[in-house]
Amino acid sequence: MFLSGVLDQTFKKIKAQTANLITLTNLSLGGFAIISILHNQLHLSLILIFIAALTDRFDGMVARKLNIESELGKQLDSMSDIISFGAAPAILLYAAVLNEFDVPGMFFMIFYLACGAYRLARFNISENDGYFTGLPITAAGCLLTMSYFAIPFVPSVLLVCIVVALSILMISPFTLKKM
Repeated sequence: MFLSGVLDQTFKKIKAQTANLITLTNLSLGGFAIISILHNQLHLSLILIFIAALTDRFDGMVARKLNIESELGKQLDSMSDIISFGAAPAILLYAAVLNEFDVPGMFFMIFYLACGAYRLARFNISENDGYFTGLPITAAGCLLTMSYFAIPFVPSVLLVCIVVALSILMISPFTLKKM
């Protein structure tokens, strides 16, 4: 009887944190992506960002499926997203291309981060009515990361334009239906 009660409590605690553990995996992958960039392993960082996107997709699904959605989980998800889909893609593009533009390159990297943070903060205080306002940072981060593949084929200034466009799309007022 006692052991059964202890196991039930333990299982409930583990279940309650399952989505948060997946979210922290997202954050960890974003952190490892940044470290990979610092070690000039840009291709590895690209892979880590995409794996982080997969974990980001699953944390919300798991929270809803297990009925463990929480305000803490929502905030933790946003903090993880700013690392994995804000900082990591921005630093990747800065290391690969934007550094050629010196101070303007730094500005556009920070502009992207600021727009991503603003978008996440706006999302966290808004009503969840089945729509996103502005481009979600996960989508922006994945698109920015995919633009890394275009580096050998397009002028660097076009990549700067992509960074600016994604930044503005994140803070724009248009709505997208959640999938």
